[in-house]
Parts: sequence; C-alpha cells; structure tokens
Amino acid sequence: MKIPLSWLRDYIEITIPIDELAHEMTMAGLEVVEMIYVGPPLPGDTITGTTAGHLRPETKVSGIEWAPDKIVVAALLEVLPHPNADRLVLCRLEDGDQEHIVLTGAPNLFEYKGQGPLARPLKVPYAREGARIYDGHKPGQELMTLKRARIRGVESYSMICSEKELGISEDHEGIIVLDDDAPVGVPLADYMGDVVFDIDITPNIARNANIIGVAREISALTGAPLLQPSYSFLAEGSSIQGQVTIDITDPVLNPRFVFGLIKEIEIRPSPYWVQRRLWLAGMRPINNIVDATNYAMLEAGEPLHAFDYDILVARAGGKTPGVYTRAAKSGEKLVTLDGIERTLDDFTVLVCDQQGPIALAGVMGGVETEINDKTTSVLLEGASWNPINTQRTVLDQKLPSEASYRFARGVHPSIARLGVSRGLELMRQWSGGVVAEGLIDNYPQVRQDPVVEVSPADVRRWLGIDLSPAEIGEILSRLDFSVEIQDQHVRAATPDHRMDIGEGVIGVADLMEEIARIYGYENIPETRLADELPPQIGNQKMKREEQIRDLLVVLGLQEVVNYRLTSPEREARRLPPDVRDQDRYFALANPLAADRSVLRHSLLPGMLEIVERNLRVQQRMALFEIGPVFLPQEGADLPDEQTLLAILLTGPRALKHWQGADTTLMDFYDLKGVLDGMLDGLHLEGISYTPGEHPSMHPGKCARVMAGSRQLGLIGELHPVVVEQYDLPESAVLIGEFDLGAIVQAIPDRYETSSVPAYPPVLEDIAVVVDEKLPTSQVEQVILTAGGSTLVDVRLFDVYQGEQIGPGKKSLAYNLTFQDPDRTLTDKAVSKLRERIIRSLERDLGAELRR
Repeated sequence: MKIPLSWLRDYIEITIPIDELAHEMTMAGLEVVEMIYVGPPLPGDTITGTTAGHLRPETKVSGIEWAPDKIVVAALLEVLPHPNADRLVLCRLEDGDQEHIVLTGAPNLFEYKGQGPLARPLKVPYAREGARIYDGHKPGQELMTLKRARIRGVESYSMICSEKELGISEDHEGIIVLDDDAPVGVPLADYMGDVVFDIDITPNIARNANIIGVAREISALTGAPLLQPSYSFLAEGSSIQGQVTIDITDPVLNPRFVFGLIKEIEIRPSPYWVQRRLWLAGMRPINNIVDATNYAMLEAGEPLHAFDYDILVARAGGKTPGVYTRAAKSGEKLVTLDGIERTLDDFTVLVCDQQGPIALAGVMGGVETEINDKTTSVLLEGASWNPINTQRTVLDQKLPSEASYRFARGVHPSIARLGVSRGLELMRQWSGGVVAEGLIDNYPQVRQDPVVEVSPADVRRWLGIDLSPAEIGEILSRLDFSVEIQDQHVRAATPDHRMDIGEGVIGVADLMEEIARIYGYENIPETRLADELPPQIGNQKMKREEQIRDLLVVLGLQEVVNYRLTSPEREARRLPPDVRDQDRYFALANPLAADRSVLRHSLLPGMLEIVERNLRVQQRMALFEIGPVFLPQEGADLPDEQTLLAILLTGPRALKHWQGADTTLMDFYDLKGVLDGMLDGLHLEGISYTPGEHPSMHPGKCARVMAGSRQLGLIGELHPVVVEQYDLPESAVLIGEFDLGAIVQAIPDRYETSSVPAYPPVLEDIAVVVDEKLPTSQVEQVILTAGGSTLVDVRLFDVYQGEQIGPGKKSLAYNLTFQDPDRTLTDKAVSKLRERIIRSLERDLGAELRR
C-alpha cells in the first residue's frame, strides 16, 4: 500500500522527522519497505539504496530530487507554431524571473497553437537549463541533465515536464497542466513534492489499507489528534426513495448494501492534485467519477462501484430499477469491466437487476452498466461482502482487484455508508452534479462488535510489563476503543471499523497485541523464564523418524520437503490414465491457490515434480521424503493422517570422476540395496521381498517389502505410462513408498550383539539348479535353516540360464561363510554341514547340485 505523505497530512499533524515516523510505523506493525521521494531532497548522497536516520537497513530509499532553483512552477502564456516543424510548438512562458521560449511536442498543447495570448495562463512544471530529470524518450527511468541544443533551427535549453520526466508515473503523452492556484516561480518541490511510504499491509492490519487507517495508527503512536474527513454531502436533488430499490437475499454473504444517487454530472478529468495523489498511491486516473470512487476507497477503505443509472432505468423498461444480491447459478455468465466473459460457480455472489447480473460482488463490475463519456447520472454502491466468499471468487476467477483485496480481508459494514457519502460529495465537487437527498441503506443484521475485558494481571502475564488500568485504558482509547474502567478491570468495546478483534480469550490475546504495539515492542523488557521446567519425556516416534533420516543420508540420499497441499490433477499424473484415484480428496474451503486446493494422497507426485524440474541440470538424483498423507475414513469427516516414507533414485550410480567411477544407470537392485542398508541399520529381522503390484510401478518390476507377515511398503520401477506423463529422462526411475508407522513399530527396542570372532571363517561355494520361477529368497531360507548357527552368511553371486541346464531351469551360485565363535572349524565339520544343506535343498525344493 502506497501512502503519500501529503495525503496523510490532511488527517494528522506530523511533527517528527520522516525517517523517525517510518521507524515508528514499522515497529508498530506497518512495515515501511520503501520510502519514495518525489521532489524533496533525498537523504544521503545517492538516488537509490540510501538509508538515513532512524531507518532500518532493510528500508529502501529511492526517488528523484527536484532542485528548487532548477524546477519551478511557470505560467504558460502563449503557444506559437514552430517555423520548421508541424509536430513541434513554441511556448512563451514566465517562470517568476523572466519570460522564456520553450520548444515542445506535447500533444495536449496543440489545441492552443496560434490562438494568441491565452485568456487564462496554464500553470505548468518548468525545468530550467541544468536540471536533472528522467529522459521521457527512453524506457524505464534514466536520468539526464538538460543542456542547451539547437532543434530544427530553434535553440532549446529548458523543458515543460510530463509526469515521466518528473518521476511521478510512466505517462509521457503530454505535459502536466497544474491547477489554477499553482503559484508561479515557487519551487515545484515546495508546491507538489511528496514522500510516499510503501507499507507492507499484513493480514492482521488489513483495516489500515487506507489513508485514514494509517493516520489513525500514527495518531495512536504520537498522540496527535486524528482529523476525520467530513462524511456529509450537499444534497439538492429530490429524494432517492422511490428511484431505486435494493434487496439482500443472504445477509451472511452480503451483510449491508448502500446506494447513493447523483445526476446532471459532466464526465471530465479530475483536478490535477487528485490525479497526482492517485498516481502516487499506485492507481491510474480515469475520469472524475471513477477517480472519486478510487479516491474515497484509498481514503476511507470502502471500495465503491459506480453504475450508469440511466442504463439501469432502461434495463428496467423505464421503471424504478430493482437491484438485489444473490448467489450465481452454476454456469451463469457475466462480462466484467475487463471485457472478459466469465463463467460463474454457484458460490459466487452477484449484484443483479431485472435483466440479470450487473456486477461480480466485491470484485468487479459488469461492462453493460459501466460509466462512459455519455453518462449523466450515477448510482453509487457501497457494500459489505463475506471475506471468505470474496477470496474464493477471486481465486476461482483469477481476478484480483483493489476492491477484492480489501473485501477479502474484511471491511466492516459500518464503513459502507461513510464511503458512499464521501464518494457522492467528491463527485459533486468534481463534476458539478446534483446529489439526491438521502441514501438507500439495507442492513438486515447489524454487526455486534465484541466487548473484551482485560486487567493489569493479564498484561503482566501475557507481556511481562506492569500497567495500571488507567494506562491500559489510555492505550486502547488512542486506538478508538470505547473504554470503561471498573476497579482492576478494563472493558474495551471494539470500534466499528475493526473486524479483527475476537471474543473471550481470543479477544484478550488480540488486545494484548494492540497494547504491545502501541507501548512499543522495544520497550518490553527481556526476562528469564522463572517457572519450573516440565518433565522431559522422550518422543520415541520422533526419535525413530530421525534415526531413519540419518541412515538414509548416510546411504547417500538427500531429503526433500514438498507441499502437503496439491490438486487432483497433479495427483493424477502419478497414475496411468486408465487408473484413477477413487478416494475423495479433502478440499480446503478457502485455498490460497487453485493448484493447492486439496490434501495429498501420496508423496510420489511431489517427488516426481522435483525430479522433473531438476534433472535438466543434475544427472543423478537420490531423494527421500518423510511426510503425511491424508486419506478418507469411512463415516468420518476428518481424514486419516498417515506418515509415509518415499524414496526415489534415477541416473548413474556415480558421477564421472578422474579416478574412474561406475557410471552405469541405477536399477531395481540399487533401490533394494538402499532399503536393505536402512533396514539393517534399524536391526529389523525377518525381511523378505515378494512380487507385488502398484498402479504407479512397472508390472513385473515391483516388490512388496515384508517384515514377517507385516507389509512395510512397495518398491519398483516407475510405470512407463507414468514416465510419459512427466518430463523425465530415459533412465529408469526407481521409487518406493512405505508406511513409516509400520517400520517404526517393527524396530526392536533391544537387539543382540556378539563379539568379534576369534576364530577364522571357512568359505565355501555351492551352485544348485532349481525351477526358474522359484524365488531366491526361498532357496536362501532353506540354506540358512539347514546350515544352523554356524552358517553366518549366504550371498548369491551368480544366476545362469542356458542350454547346459535345460529349459525352465536356472542355476544359483552362493558364497557360504561358516564360522564358530568357540573353535576352529575342520574340513570334516564343514563337509557335514554342506551335505546337510544339499539334502535339504533336494528334499524341500527339488534342487539339483550343479557339478
């Protein structure tokens, strides 16, 4: 929110230095992110990036200085034709010292060319030779110094300025024509110089997104009285009663609606001082009527909308227009002021007449009833709209506006009447129109603002400072709370411009924030914790999660964290098109973005999107994520929140290195190796892998990970169809998703360890021929069982299929490690164990020893 200092001074006397004021506002929650000087001397020696005085280093200072002896107010006396150029004119003007002939091509002066001396001199900003201004013929803002030159045979050494050349805006279509009261010869910086505070309006202070709101805060901080504008208007027309009606169908969505009427207006430009303030506040001037609505909104915080009243009468067949508000019908359409036809949802609130929608409530008006150059009568609307519904409409329609910015954050219904009154008077002053007597005001459910009770004990407990009831009351009174003190209790009634104060304990917390802001955060002393610390109880689940994280990092993986909010479309990409997630998603009632509207069902989409974005610059990726997913529960309104672990590998096993490296691509067994390393580090026993199925994984390349009879998760290669739905490389993408709760529960509290053996191992090899469909895990289990405790390790080192062993068969070769902790094994003892293993394989699996 951009706040011009000159506008602020209309409502509050500012006696402290400007940089100190910016510091005070920042410390009270109105963070001044930039101070833009437009004319006055800049603090420091440079144009940008300067800080001074009380300003924090983070506060940017920028702008342009209008040298008081070089840029002044002048009177343009006559516009003469250029002797050698049709697109240029010569202006005779007087700058308070002497007359000058100034060359310009400003199109808004051509209408005066050759008419002789002007009956009423035009007041203009005049830059003398040597002045530093922005170059109006180059894009952006590039400073230049005015130097004497000869242009088309005429000497030029000075300039009449446009807004761009003075750094006010980007407008270079014509020179500035000041108001008639501009004093000739006075430095322009003294007449219209300004400082603009760019304030970061956070949601908790949205009530201050206007000049009066900021002035009220400064009043509370400095003690200077707040000078409210007049909200009365001169009404010389007939009563508005009977000229329009308004009906509210749902007070929850539309708590209040106010109409005012002005006729016999003339559409023309606003006074220049109005245009300048709008430019400085970040808005583009349009005409006197539209500018009046914007000016009143920026001043008081109530967005207004102007309808062409005669068009409404025509749409009503010449009868009294009947306006009402209602929810849209699903699929209903409205062309808004930006010329776009919008298809509406059933939650969208509309302003309608007998013929249909005329405005998107709280967001933007319709094109059919907009103000145009032929408008002579204006019906002015001020209303209050449901903040949540407004924000939902903005996100759905992707249509942010100045009005919706305020309504989506909460505008108190009481301001609607004030805004309309102020807007009508501004229109009357700037257009010469006649205002109808009275207002149409429909306020079916008057808002009851909360009354909150606090005490010095509350302040001491919450803030750690000692304030008397009178001091508490004085602070709250400065913020317009109505205060009543009873003994040690302060009852504070919320002012009718605030919607951010709650009831009960929430209201107490809200008032504590207000007291702390005005008292000064920097004045609150630091105190040590005095209470006894609570007993420290370990969180076993959290410890296990951290243990798993540490193991995966040691194994070479990098942790990522994704948003828990997503969209059904993004989630669907993880599945083949013929397979869709049938479970319902839990949707947010008020999402901040359309692609973050539901709670996720899986960790995989976020992981795949990370790979999709980063593989353009990184060949190898080894990632994991631990986080919740939100699944529906039958008969429950809230989701089942489960914590999952996801792992993803893709790319080469190692990056190229001068000493050599294995740069072949990772496959299923690399993922299995990572998982084995993690599970072994957790001391899980009874781990096995069995064929599995998962819609996101390649058929035949997916395995269930089991701990005994409990499934921990699935691992596999990403389905080829899913790969095509992402921008992924040709190398295999290996994924795994696990139930972290199941893994944590399977981790033993204690596990056995043994000392390092003192006796050497005996190494043997064995190769057996088995059915090709037989899982190797079954073979290993038979070997381990038959080998007993002396067989300490079994490792598969070769798999062979070919003519030598016959069709439908495979050869499995294993390294066997025998070791006894108490003695050295003899060849005879090992030979007996080997024979026992061979017999068990033949008996249990039908295996044959390969010789």
